[in-house]
Amino acid sequence: MAGILDAVGKSSFGPMLVATGLIAVSPLSGVPTVPSLIGIIVVIGAAQMFMPSHSFWMPGWIRRRSLASERFQKGVNALRPVARFVDKLLRERWTFLTGRVGSRLIAASCMVVGATMPPLEIVPFLATTAGAALLTFGLAMIARDGAFAAVAFAFTGGIGYLGVKYVLS
Repeated sequence: MAGILDAVGKSSFGPMLVATGLIAVSPLSGVPTVPSLIGIIVVIGAAQMFMPSHSFWMPGWIRRRSLASERFQKGVNALRPVARFVDKLLRERWTFLTGRVGSRLIAASCMVVGATMPPLEIVPFLATTAGAALLTFGLAMIARDGAFAAVAFAFTGGIGYLGVKYVLS
């Protein structure tokens, strides 16, 4: 995890959300405790984004987590065609949703999404929906694309609905 954080920069919350979102939408989200760990990382990061913090801090026990470089590279290579497609969709628009106030709303939404991930873990792969929201928020922040932020806010509403329907009932 430390290598990923160092590679994207200490104040790069968008890439952090993309990285955690990608893990959450992958089959890894079906592995017990992975969604909970992602949720903790997102809540810590989003809280710093909300404050706003000028540097990104993670506890040592999270920074020491690792992922085999071959697996990571294999995953990156598999995502290249998807990344090319998404890159064609992204552009700077509706920047009020990714600006100063919008980024605070994104941070608050990400804290909610991260906090819901441990209970969503009860139903296999339900945390994948949360991962889609995180991934979309991250892409919106990187590209300053408010349309993507609007989609991510809709995903967040969907997570609330699914959480109430499947976890609380």
